[in-house]
Amino acid sequence: MGKLPSETLKNVIVKRKEQSDSSYGCFPEDRPIETHICNAVINLDKPRGPTSHQVADIAKKILNVRKTGHGGTLDPAVTGILPMATDNATKIMPAMLYSGKEYVALMHLHEDVETEDVKSAMERLVGRITQLPPLRSHVKRVERQREVYYLEFLEREKRDILFRAGVEKGTYIRRLCQQIGGELKAGAHMLELRRTKAGGFTEKDNLVTLQDLEDAYAFWKEEGNEKFLRHCLQP
Repeated sequence: MGKLPSETLKNVIVKRKEQSDSSYGCFPEDRPIETHICNAVINLDKPRGPTSHQVADIAKKILNVRKTGHGGTLDPAVTGILPMATDNATKIMPAMLYSGKEYVALMHLHEDVETEDVKSAMERLVGRITQLPPLRSHVKRVERQREVYYLEFLEREKRDILFRAGVEKGTYIRRLCQQIGGELKAGAHMLELRRTKAGGFTEKDNLVTLQDLEDAYAFWKEEGNEKFLRHCLQP
């Protein structure tokens, strides 16, 4: 399985170890829950249907905070990881916009093609590619270069191909499916898409739904139990 740049191990040089001075604050896990809510990051599982901005607004109302921000827009029909932050923590969201992303996509081929040919076409598209944004996009429609870190064939059923893609931010997977179809000279289009990684966020790292968030907040407000809310809100 391929890796995103953010998953590459980096050397950490420790010059010396020091004790934290409590007069300058406390460890994140020791913050009062009210402070924690306003300085949190959420690994949110975006549902199919609403826009990313609508999801952020729903989370803001659930947590009763001043503002929320998200790191990397997902189309309404796309599900998966949508990193989100509250109030003071929204300052770190711009850094998330530039991180690599991983997706699992379901692609439909327009003609019958051998599996090995599909794999070969994917291999040829790993590396630097040129893409023209779709007609329906929020950016200027000019060709631009993007990096494909890896493409992994997962399984197929007749003409439907399931694959995993690790890509640079701003890469259009819908367009990538069309490019794979072009390499095969058979044509292809995307059926479904899910984001499985965004920078350091994965599906294994406290991934929560809007319903989880709402239930955890209500449990704290009504029962005084903050355990589940702290699980949803990462410091």
